[in-house]
Amino acid sequence: MMRKGWSFWQGYVVLLALAVVLKAESPYRFFDWNVTYGDIFPLGVRQQGILINGQFPGPDIYSVTNDNLIINVHNNLDEPFLLSWNGLQQRRNSYEDGVYGTTCPIPPGQNFTYILQVKDQIGSFFYFPSLAFHKAAGGFGAIRVLSRPRIPVPFPNPAGDFTLLIGDWFKNDHRQLKAKLDGGHKLPFPDGILINGHGPNGASFTVEQGGALFPAHLKNDEQQLVFIFLTGKTYRFRISNVGLQNSLNFRVQGHKMKLVEVEGTHTVQTIYESLDVHVGQSYSVLVTMDQAAQDFYIVASTRFTDNILSTTATLHYSNSNKVVSGPIPAGPTDQIDWSLNQARSIRTNLTASGPRPNPQGSYHYGLINITRTIKLVSSAAQVNGKQRYAVNSVSFVPTDTPLKLADYFKIGGVFRVGSIPDNPTGQNIYLDTSVMGADYRAFVEIVFENHENIVQTWHIDGYAFWVVGMNGGVWTPNSREEYNLRDAVSRSTTQVYPKSWTAIYMALDNVGMWNVRSEFWARQYLGQQFYLRVYTPVNSLRDEYLIPRNALLCGRAQGRSTRPL
Repeated sequence: MMRKGWSFWQGYVVLLALAVVLKAESPYRFFDWNVTYGDIFPLGVRQQGILINGQFPGPDIYSVTNDNLIINVHNNLDEPFLLSWNGLQQRRNSYEDGVYGTTCPIPPGQNFTYILQVKDQIGSFFYFPSLAFHKAAGGFGAIRVLSRPRIPVPFPNPAGDFTLLIGDWFKNDHRQLKAKLDGGHKLPFPDGILINGHGPNGASFTVEQGGALFPAHLKNDEQQLVFIFLTGKTYRFRISNVGLQNSLNFRVQGHKMKLVEVEGTHTVQTIYESLDVHVGQSYSVLVTMDQAAQDFYIVASTRFTDNILSTTATLHYSNSNKVVSGPIPAGPTDQIDWSLNQARSIRTNLTASGPRPNPQGSYHYGLINITRTIKLVSSAAQVNGKQRYAVNSVSFVPTDTPLKLADYFKIGGVFRVGSIPDNPTGQNIYLDTSVMGADYRAFVEIVFENHENIVQTWHIDGYAFWVVGMNGGVWTPNSREEYNLRDAVSRSTTQVYPKSWTAIYMALDNVGMWNVRSEFWARQYLGQQFYLRVYTPVNSLRDEYLIPRNALLCGRAQGRSTRPL
């Protein structure tokens, strides 16, 4: 719909909001976004970036549990565009997920209004453009979902709350990178690392030292009091790896980080000197300003690469007279065991409330019987002379109609449920529109197995899952003996180390068509993804919403009607 349509939706939502006020339901937050191309210079070279309201990265989305987000996106690019919401579960509403399997692209010169609800969620997430290779040009931004005021949070309110979007970056235009992939080639090594859209020393975060001076002891025989500085103000840093392929290590010079939240889960508050953030993942840490007043490096550097790329930002104490200097603090480089042990140390805080006022450990996932085991093995090979990537030998190819719309309108010939097997078959890679069927309310075990020499990251839309185990080698049923069935972290994105496996438990409590994908974006683009169709034969609004009235219709769904306005 065009801007005229937005006027209608403004009126419609105002009326809806009035009804909501009368019923004392969750508040509405409105966003009006203009998506354009614009010049950016993140690595000192002019590039065509994707801007939202003139910003690169895009504006933060600030919300509270259960808020309704009305996001009107005007596409002023010269090609179709979609935004997806990494980590937002879209409860009962996969139509709004913003990937091509669920949502028709916004045509050039037109607009579409996303109607989302951050239902029963808290935490740190991000949005990004999901079509073509737009993610390599920008268009991404942070999402924060705060707890409702009456829900206790397991740490004091921080003095400030910062977003840090880190990721690898190419100097090449996104069209050039897409053309390279379309031509059957792999991507080159990235040119640099960005923090909030800036290259080295480009971003700065100003903090206040706070704290106080206290007498410590008498110095020698001079009876001179010596004072020490104790404590300081504490700030929250929400870190998301929005890059295309590389795991990054994050650290703050001279400061320790206390991990408090991972993709919507409050964690055991463990102290780390540096933190591995794999592509697509989000972490939230507390950092206390307990050092002498000066400036410090904030560092992000690549992991598991022969050539180590690093970038820096500045942590600026407001009373500092000393600029950042000296060597950049070193971090881990290729130590897989170090990273694996750190990942295992990240656990759920069982006594903390999540989005509701009950302990996160009140759902005993380790006591539920598994109804199905799915084993997913990634692979890479040439198909018809071109590079392709696959899951269980199937390399995904999109169709002319979003799968969710084909399912809703019962359009045949678009996809076939069961077109990807539950287990690897050992076949050569072949092309198909891969859709795996699953029953609503099943409780499944999914094993990601990586036979390659790179770290992989996997994301599942519509869900958070428990990362119950990870280790080297090949997974066997005996591997279950090492599972964490008590306080495994619940999240939506997990890494799989080289020649290793990662196992997750997932309660299929969200009906819809959900994207399961590699977050290594070239691999996703060239087929390393599929859709999980969580289905119930009961047509009930309790289980799934109706198609949105304003849903765009395309492909074989074009010309059909949604619902009367």
